[in-house]
Amino acid sequence: MRDIQVSAITETVARLSQEANYYLPEDVLDALKKARRDEEAPRAQKVLDMILRNSEIAEEKQIALCQDTGTTVLFLEMGQDVHLVGGDLLNALAEGVRQGYKEGFLRNSL
Repeated sequence: MRDIQVSAITETVARLSQEANYYLPEDVLDALKKARRDEEAPRAQKVLDMILRNSEIAEEKQIALCQDTGTTVLFLEMGQDVHLVGGDLLNALAEGVRQGYKEGFLRNSL
């Protein structure tokens, strides 16, 4: 049996909530860079340049890539030999999202 503190789940969800809004995955960045290299239309080139620059700024300054940070959807897999210690799983997940969005300034409504 493996014991997991729900506070660790909360901390991880908070961190991942921010990271999902600060960083584009490498495959997405690579696709944008390839699109920029292959693009011939000046306006489209400029738009792609702005998207790429925005991703750099978001990473450097730790701010959201977009004003609309979306709705958080969590997928969780947990084995049978796991024992949660210190609270409720759903509350830990919700609190992690709340903390991540509040600390990361991802929504003003929290």
